[in-house]
Amino acid sequence: MCEEHDHHPASAASSKAAPASGITFYVPDMTCGHCAGVVTNALEETLPGAKFSIDIAKARVTVEGDEALAMEAIRTAGYSPERVTH
Repeated sequence: MCEEHDHHPASAASSKAAPASGITFYVPDMTCGHCAGVVTNALEETLPGAKFSIDIAKARVTVEGDEALAMEAIRTAGYSPERVTH
């Protein structure tokens, strides 16, 4: 959860074009646009060129790429990703 900024959750935010398929994580402590930006930067650094989407309202991150690397990137950024099974 972002402690440095006021929380004004957006209805949804997409960092990149939504992947048709991928691994989805529930990230309950990603609560605002700043949080989504931190997660975006972490994923872009860890998985360059990977497609991903972020939905702040649903606290979901969907990534096409290595599940373990994506999860570790989100954790390293300070958040608590949980794999969503369909």
